[in-house]
Amino acid sequence: MSFPNFSPAMLAAFSAYDLAAVAFLLASAVVIGWVVENPPAAKPSVTVLMKQYRRDWMVQFVTRQPRIFDATVLDSLRQGTAFFASACMITLGGGIAVIGNSERLDMLAADLTLEAQGVALELKVALVLIFVANALLKFIWAHRLFGYCTIMMAAVPNNAEDTTAYARAADAAEINITAARSFNKGLRSIYFALGSLGWLLGPWGLVATVLVTASVLLRREFMSASREIILRRTQG
Repeated sequence: MSFPNFSPAMLAAFSAYDLAAVAFLLASAVVIGWVVENPPAAKPSVTVLMKQYRRDWMVQFVTRQPRIFDATVLDSLRQGTAFFASACMITLGGGIAVIGNSERLDMLAADLTLEAQGVALELKVALVLIFVANALLKFIWAHRLFGYCTIMMAAVPNNAEDTTAYARAADAAEINITAARSFNKGLRSIYFALGSLGWLLGPWGLVATVLVTASVLLRREFMSASREIILRRTQG
């Protein structure tokens, strides 16, 4: 198995449209992430709305008897991050194996009638793997933070009269929110990894898939039916 020796000269294999499309992809990923996490006050995203529910959860946690339900919920969150981290690791391994076998990659491109061949195709696949690798790191960190949250929740006194109970519960809530933020970043990275596959169809294919990816993310964060329900309960 041999890997390509990447160099700046390889950029000559791409047109100005290709470079502009990649720049559009990267800019969209950054802007969408910022808008979702820092939305206008009058139009909060689902991500922001769920923060209050996580804080409310920890308030209820202080006096809940027994706490088995809370442990089950947190365990499901950890299992979700572990699942996505494992999927990303498998994807990375498969992607690296594909890049390392240029002949098979060219055969696949020929079967799919893709114009890109050789190093150009390998770089396009590498772009997808960059997003997958970023998602993997986010999921790993989210999994660890949910672990911290578990320990902090275990340290919360099960007595509302204890002066440290609600303060420790609030700290656990903030760690839970931080873990969720990292998890959501990982999910968005997967979305854009899928969107970057459009580059295999050329620069205009990449632009089209990025627009679709951005619209899906924005709709689910700002215009979905679930958001309306969450917003109604938050305001009520």
